[in-house]
Amino acid sequence: MDAIEEVKTRLSIEDVISEYVPLKRAGRNWKGLSPFSSEKTPSFVVSPEKQIWKDFSSGKGGSMFDFVMEVEGLDFKGALNLLARKAGVDLEQYASPSSKRSGPDKERLYQLLDASAKFYQVQFSKHSRALEYVFKKRKFTKETALKWRLGYAPNTGNALSDFAKSKGFSEAEMKQAGLSSKSYNGMSQDMFRSRLMIPLQDPQGKVIGFTARLLDGDDTDAQSPKYINTPSSALYDKSRHIYGLHLAKESIRKTKFVVIVEGNLDVISSHQAGVTQVVATAGTALTEPNLKTLSRFTGDIRLCFDADSAGAAAAERAIPIASRVKASLSIIDLPSAKDPDELIRKDPNLWKSAIDSPQYALDWLMKRYQKLLDLNSAPGKREFSDVLLPVVRGLADPVERDHYLSTISKQLNVSQSALDQKFQKISESPVSQRRRTIKVSPAKLDKIAIENQKIQDKFLALVLMRPTLREFLELVTGDMLFSGNGRDLLEFLKQNPDFNNSDAVPVQNLADYVKIEALLYEELYQGLELNELHDEAARLQAELVTKFIKTQKKQLSERQRDANDETTLRELQEQDKQYNILLNKVKGIAHG
Repeated sequence: MDAIEEVKTRLSIEDVISEYVPLKRAGRNWKGLSPFSSEKTPSFVVSPEKQIWKDFSSGKGGSMFDFVMEVEGLDFKGALNLLARKAGVDLEQYASPSSKRSGPDKERLYQLLDASAKFYQVQFSKHSRALEYVFKKRKFTKETALKWRLGYAPNTGNALSDFAKSKGFSEAEMKQAGLSSKSYNGMSQDMFRSRLMIPLQDPQGKVIGFTARLLDGDDTDAQSPKYINTPSSALYDKSRHIYGLHLAKESIRKTKFVVIVEGNLDVISSHQAGVTQVVATAGTALTEPNLKTLSRFTGDIRLCFDADSAGAAAAERAIPIASRVKASLSIIDLPSAKDPDELIRKDPNLWKSAIDSPQYALDWLMKRYQKLLDLNSAPGKREFSDVLLPVVRGLADPVERDHYLSTISKQLNVSQSALDQKFQKISESPVSQRRRTIKVSPAKLDKIAIENQKIQDKFLALVLMRPTLREFLELVTGDMLFSGNGRDLLEFLKQNPDFNNSDAVPVQNLADYVKIEALLYEELYQGLELNELHDEAARLQAELVTKFIKTQKKQLSERQRDANDETTLRELQEQDKQYNILLNKVKGIAHG
């Protein structure tokens, strides 16, 4: 991973842009008023999922780096430095080959961890108690075990180390990957022994660490914890990792909500039962980076921690975090089970029913404290309002805030004015973050260039996302477009007319532009009938060709006036004739 990817991993684009532009959630995306034009209707769109922004009024768009370059007037290096400081990324380690050698080689660590996962899988296939635990007690299928790459660490001190060395990995790399530790006599030994191994994978499916679980019956040592996780490393950050996201993200996109559970095995059980929009964090340690990552996929986050006091306390701690990241948090209660895995083994339909009936977090919190406190006493009323009012303050919608203030007032049997006074004090206490709103003078924008760019982008979005519309590429040439990225994408689509994966265009420097085009299509054309899209593609094709021909004919006219010989004049007249034929052809398509 290079410095740019490291910064992108640590920062969310909506957080960066919201320091300059007030944003409000609009489905999977965020919207605000353009900082580059004087508009009254929001057309500035930020996609957390694609990590891309698009300003429909000015035609601009790009990554978080492009945005900072635009609003701060920086070059790319300056924007990288600014965002790296914000993300806490040390650019020195990426500065030169010599500085890279001083730190861990991340690609080598990925290779080592992947090889270790395969080693553990082989050991698992040979260990009868591990097989019995997974297949008989947990009732996982063979397909599930393979899908999640379940393994087993042998009960010897150096089995993995010896294997890794045979593959060319060093003792230092074992330590950097979190796979070895020091024994009581100071010698290096395997970190994990005699445990079920559950690989931890990043959103792309790369192994970055492990959770190791004792098999039932092996916990003879009271000091031995049931679970051991890989320590923090160059690849694994406990506060940011979300277990199962690589296999859940497509389902999250489709269902438009995510369920967070407490245990990795709960995730595996749920996926095996067909409920695949489920992930887990490191126990109950739900963090702001966790919720920010998930909010890129959906604003509907449903929490289902174990039905004990620790799980309830963790759910309560998550509510203000969700408010800060502007996610809608709800709580799932489990009927007659301590965790999702137990409920699924009773009846998978009970689990499906539970996740379809979540309780909005603030309502859940009110009911929780109604049971814990004596609301007829002054101390109980004070503590109830102390807990709830800061949460109400974090609500973005004023109608929703007013609803809960009224509800709390009735619940406590206190006057609305008294509650409003306390709420006002809470609201005034924190110093609000100053937003640096940037406005670029509309006079500086070239309206003709913006309009031309919009036509190009709309046309390319249609032919990129809908292969059946690529018949309209025939009459469009690169010199009819208005940007290098557009010309490169046009050439690629002409050479690959059957291409049908906008997430993987194998053209250098086109990744962000393709994401912008996909976002534009979603915002403008998603849900339209094919005949409507066909008519729009024909219209845009006609505009591109017509604008180009008018410019060329104007130049031809000037050259004809200056022609000094009959041969040159005839050639220019023939070119003009061909342009007229092309113009009539494209007009016929547009009106046909």
